[in-house]
Amino acid sequence: MGKSQRDKGWRSENNVRKKALDHELDAYRVPLSGGASIKGDVVVKGKGDSWTLEVKCRATGFKQIYDWLGDNDALVIKADNKPELVVLDMGDFFDLLAGKHG
Repeated sequence: MGKSQRDKGWRSENNVRKKALDHELDAYRVPLSGGASIKGDVVVKGKGDSWTLEVKCRATGFKQIYDWLGDNDALVIKADNKPELVVLDMGDFFDLLAGKHG
């Protein structure tokens, strides 16, 4: 992995951490994320729960997901023989963790 890719990953992970802090949640980047046997990139602590987040950033690789989500609250996606996943705005997710979403 080149320096620019590493820097982009660090920026993306750090932005997630900062947005969690903005929502009054404890959050930290996992040391050596991507380079060690520790899973995940960012850990966020909500009301009684701790969530390990994997952070991926692509220039246009997720465009279809954003298109499908549109103005909806969340998007449910599923691949054959895999469990359903829920995609939602990160601010809404952090509000849920903080107990602020009504």
